[in-house]
Amino acid sequence: MPNLNPVLDRIGSGFAAFLAPPGPEVIRFTVGQPDFDTPRPVVDEAIAALERGETTYTRPQGSESLCNGVATDLTQYGIEVNGEDVVITPGCKQALLYAMLAVLEPGDEVLLLSPAWPSYEGMIQLAGAVPIHVPVNRDNYHPNIDVVRQHITPKTKALVLNSPNNPTGAVYHAHEIEALVKLAVSNDFWILDDMIYATLAWTEGGYVSPCLFEGGPERTVTIGGWSKGWAMTGWRLGWIASTPKVMQAVKKINVSASTHVPTFLMPAAERALEMDAERETMERAFRARRDAIHAGFSSLPGLVAPEPEGAFYLMCDVSGTGMSDMEFATRALEEARVQVIPGSLMNGGEGFIRVSYAASIETIHEGVERLRTWLTSMNG
Repeated sequence: MPNLNPVLDRIGSGFAAFLAPPGPEVIRFTVGQPDFDTPRPVVDEAIAALERGETTYTRPQGSESLCNGVATDLTQYGIEVNGEDVVITPGCKQALLYAMLAVLEPGDEVLLLSPAWPSYEGMIQLAGAVPIHVPVNRDNYHPNIDVVRQHITPKTKALVLNSPNNPTGAVYHAHEIEALVKLAVSNDFWILDDMIYATLAWTEGGYVSPCLFEGGPERTVTIGGWSKGWAMTGWRLGWIASTPKVMQAVKKINVSASTHVPTFLMPAAERALEMDAERETMERAFRARRDAIHAGFSSLPGLVAPEPEGAFYLMCDVSGTGMSDMEFATRALEEARVQVIPGSLMNGGEGFIRVSYAASIETIHEGVERLRTWLTSMNG
C-alpha cells in the first residue's frame, strides 16, 4: 500500500475529544458557538435566493456586491481594501488555510501566541511550515513583546494574530499591536490577522487592526467571517482580504480548492452585514454572560480567572485545586456533569481550562453551582 502524507502524523485532533456532545444532563462550557438563532431576515434572504433559482456557478471570489459589502464593513476598523481584493470562503478556517498556502513555503517558521487555537498549528504544518509557540503573559494572556522578539529567527515568515482571542479571551492593546507590527516590519514577516471575534470585545479600545500602523497594511492578511458575530456557524461563510498581490495568489488557491461558496448564501451574507441592531443585541448578551461567568468561576475554590476581555471564552488556572487540567476536566464531567476544555490540549495551556460562555445566564449559574458543590465536597 502507498503511504499517507507523513505530515498528518504530527497533526493532532485539537479539542475534538471534548467537543463530542455528552448526555443531555451535562452542562457544556466547551463549544465556541453562539446559542442564538441566525437573524430571521438572513434566513429569509437565503430562502428567497433559492426560490429565485440562484443555485448556479457564479464569480469564484464571491459576488461583487458581497465583496464590496465586506470591504465597506471593514472601514469601521480603519481597514481600507478594495472589494476586488476580497474573497469569500467556505468559513473563516478555510480563509486561514488559504492565507497560509499563499504566503508560506516549506521550512518557514510561524509564530503563535500561545496558548493558541489548535487548528492554527495543523494548518501551518499542512502548508509545510513550522509552528513556533511564543508564551503569552500568564496573568492577563497578553503578548510579551520581548519574548516574541526572542523567538524571531531568519526563518520567521509570519505571525498569527487573534484578538479578541480564542482560547484566552484577551483583547490586545493598541500599543501591543503596534509593537508587533514594528517587529514584522523590521524582520520582514507577514501578519495573519484572524479577526473573527472583532464584534465581541469588551475593552475600551476593542479590536485593533495591524493595518492602522505604519507598515501594517502591506504585510497584513485580514481574515474574518459570519460565524461568531451573526450566529451563523453552520453556514460556513468567511472572507479574506489583503493587498492585490496577496489576493491574486489567494484567488488561484480558491479556484483550485473550492470554486466558491454556495451562490444562494451570498445575498444572505450581504443582508447580515446590514444588521447592526441584531449584532449589538448579541454583543450585549455576551457581555452580561461574561460578567456572570467571571464572577462565578472567580468564586470557586482553587480557581484563578482573569476577567475575559472579548470573544466568549474564559481561561482559568486550576492548579490551585491540586489537579492537572486534564484531571480537572475529566472529573468535572464525570462527577459534576460539567464539560470544559483542558488547556493541555494546547501548547502553553497546561494547568488551565478553557470555558465557553456561549450559554444562557441560567445555564452558567447552574454550571458554577455544580462545580462549587463538587469542589467543596472534595475539600470537606
